[in-house]
Amino acid sequence: MALSLEAFTLGVEEEYQIIHPQTRQLRSRAKSVLANAQQTLGDQVTQELYLSQIEIGTSICQTLQQVRLELQVLRGQVIAAAQKSESRLVAAGTHPFSHWQDQQLTPTERYLGLESDFQQLTREQLIFGCHIHVGIPDRELAIQVMNRVRPWLGALLALASNSPYWLGDDTGYASFRTEIWGRWPTAGIPQFFDSRADYDRLIEDLTAMGSIADASKIYWDVRPSSHFDTLEFRVTDVCLTIDEAVLVAGLVRALVLTCALEAEANVALPTIRPEILQAVKWQAARYGLAQTLIDPLAGRAVAASSVIYQFLSYVRSALEAYNDWDEVSSLVDQVIQGGTGSARQRAAYERGGKLEDVVDLLVRETAIGAVLK
Repeated sequence: MALSLEAFTLGVEEEYQIIHPQTRQLRSRAKSVLANAQQTLGDQVTQELYLSQIEIGTSICQTLQQVRLELQVLRGQVIAAAQKSESRLVAAGTHPFSHWQDQQLTPTERYLGLESDFQQLTREQLIFGCHIHVGIPDRELAIQVMNRVRPWLGALLALASNSPYWLGDDTGYASFRTEIWGRWPTAGIPQFFDSRADYDRLIEDLTAMGSIADASKIYWDVRPSSHFDTLEFRVTDVCLTIDEAVLVAGLVRALVLTCALEAEANVALPTIRPEILQAVKWQAARYGLAQTLIDPLAGRAVAASSVIYQFLSYVRSALEAYNDWDEVSSLVDQVIQGGTGSARQRAAYERGGKLEDVVDLLVRETAIGAVLK
């Protein structure tokens, strides 16, 4: 089957924090922020698990430029809506010091059902992610691509790491959101599947056992969407800046195209033990780009930048096919030289010694490039 570049569309979902402008705490203002934002954005902005959260989703995009323009408008409109509700908006994987005990769950059947089923895991789920959808109309190919992208999930996570603080403490992790999320029974790195039928059988078995209600309750780092003809990447924290969100979207689509072409050509799939894949991901969550990462193919720790540039080289042909190479490679250099969101949060704390300063940094950087009307 000949693969069409146009088929690999992009969509981005981002989860944001609603912040009190004086205390810098999370505040439960989603109802009013949502009402204000939906006047201009409609169903592109939605509620989330907690009333101190809000989520946006782009329309279907063909280019990274479209992704950027959509995020500029969406962030700008939600920031403006938050300001009307005397609040601020933040894009970070965790809040630096607000406690989950002080937050209110969104009282819908869906979220109350999650609390009923998962109890404490739901109550502590005060985290914020970024989901990238890449269009793959062929359901069989989507499974083969999912098998092949797994070695590079750690590189994506490291680049977008943006959650070092939890309940007022420095966790020592670049992405502590990853550790919180990883406790869920259907979270984590997907296993290898022989075929789409193999995947469908698993979903049927889990549903029949009562472990999940349907395929939407599978929360892997990458999964076939239960609603769209897409492969959905859920591994990263919400990106602090629009630039970083564009970077992750560009890398994800290039990775999908690269793996799709390899699957179509029957290129041999590297055999990597699941324990090694987990080690790759854990190292990325622990250190981000601050120390070493694990080379997923060689199975050894090397300089973080070495793994990132190896990944960039792996997807270069796909980036060039979309004319994205110059922008994405430049953004990779920018993160390596300027630090991840996690590193910049820590630098803000070191300058002033207050976690409120970290929130102020997050408010500023979340708004960079946003179109405020």
